[in-house]
Amino acid sequence: MVGRLAQVTGAEHTAMLGLGVYRPARVVTNEEVAGPIDSSDEWIRTRSGIRTRRFASDSETILAMGAAAARDALDAAGVSADQIGCVIVATSTWLLLTPASAPQIATELGMKSPAAFDISAGCAGFCHAVALASDLVKGGTAGHALVIGVERLTDTFNPADRGTAFLFADGAGAVVIGPSDEPGIGPTVWGSEGDQHHAIRQDKDWMEFFREIDERGTDAVRPYLAMEGTTVFRWAAHSLKKVCLDAIERAGLTPAEIDAFVPHQANGRILDIMARELKLAESCALANDIEETGNTSAASVPLAMEALLRRGDTKPGADALLVAFGAGLSYAAQVVKLPNWQ
Repeated sequence: MVGRLAQVTGAEHTAMLGLGVYRPARVVTNEEVAGPIDSSDEWIRTRSGIRTRRFASDSETILAMGAAAARDALDAAGVSADQIGCVIVATSTWLLLTPASAPQIATELGMKSPAAFDISAGCAGFCHAVALASDLVKGGTAGHALVIGVERLTDTFNPADRGTAFLFADGAGAVVIGPSDEPGIGPTVWGSEGDQHHAIRQDKDWMEFFREIDERGTDAVRPYLAMEGTTVFRWAAHSLKKVCLDAIERAGLTPAEIDAFVPHQANGRILDIMARELKLAESCALANDIEETGNTSAASVPLAMEALLRRGDTKPGADALLVAFGAGLSYAAQVVKLPNWQ
């Protein structure tokens, strides 16, 4: 007789219990980035909505920023490091193919052998990681999970590239996800469109670069982040409405009941178009952290949540629609109850 495998079950409901962020100390103005791309403060503000951004120093590494945001998230949640069963780091700028950053961050936080791994879904990585973490807690695989979105995009773009140099920046945000008495994380609507992979990409793979070194020596040009801005703008501004509406409907709400809208901070014009298309209530708080923080990819959504809460535009427990989109092209959206923050 074949034995029946035992099964485990977890929490009926999950929520974000605490939020923490890390913003690098150095504030960079438009004037500073405008020179190498033959631009101006006015051109950058008009095109993107960005006034300043943060660039990390040599000591503000992926590990350091991720751990700092995570410590504040744990404190805000009132959860100790040894209660975390899984650490998920969403990043596209950890520049080692192996090992992942997550186990090292877990060790830095004093955790005792949790599962720990990185995911790469571009700017949508944080929302992907939230979906995974929530399902892990519901499935009983982890009692609590720590999600970190962290990027050092300044390591990846060419400062003379007019299409990327004014947009991208550095930072980290983290949330603790655990059991809740009532639903705090709605169903995730996610997907990808691989036929659009060229829209946001690394412009050459590492093997191509190594061949260039062999052939050209020091004249070889390293891989850089490349983006087809118009393609991404059109896709995001007009194709994600259905994704957002599906996430709201699956959460059992209507657009008028959303208290806060926290989209990935890709471009100020995209944010305005998306909010208008969704016909959200006039009282709905719209995250506009891009103005001071720039586009921080997988760190963007948690940083934008923190900014809304810090400024008093909304409060913990409010129903917020999160949506993120980026390289892949990948996207994800979910409605959440906003967490406590530190």
